[in-house]
Amino acid sequence: MNLKPLSDNVVVKSLSKEETIKSGIIIPETIDEEKPEQGEVLAVGPGRILDNGQRGPMDVKVGDKVLFKSFKADEFKIDDEEVLIIRQSDISSIIN
Repeated sequence: MNLKPLSDNVVVKSLSKEETIKSGIIIPETIDEEKPEQGEVLAVGPGRILDNGQRGPMDVKVGDKVLFKSFKADEFKIDDEEVLIIRQSDISSIIN
């Protein structure tokens, strides 16, 4: 994937569980949009520019497994792969 996020944006591949029934219909694990989703970080931006002109550090790195607010994610399809772009502030935790 050739995608470089800007500012404090993070590209994430969703790892949330879905169930597919025999007819091919996908049933999401939950309909509740406020429940956090799991994902794997694929790319990280350089960090947002602070008031003093310096860049803020990014707390996540490529390969991290994270929990994030699904209703804040923008969905895109890049190279036949569905990815989400979210702000670092919408990531609630890193899964160890």
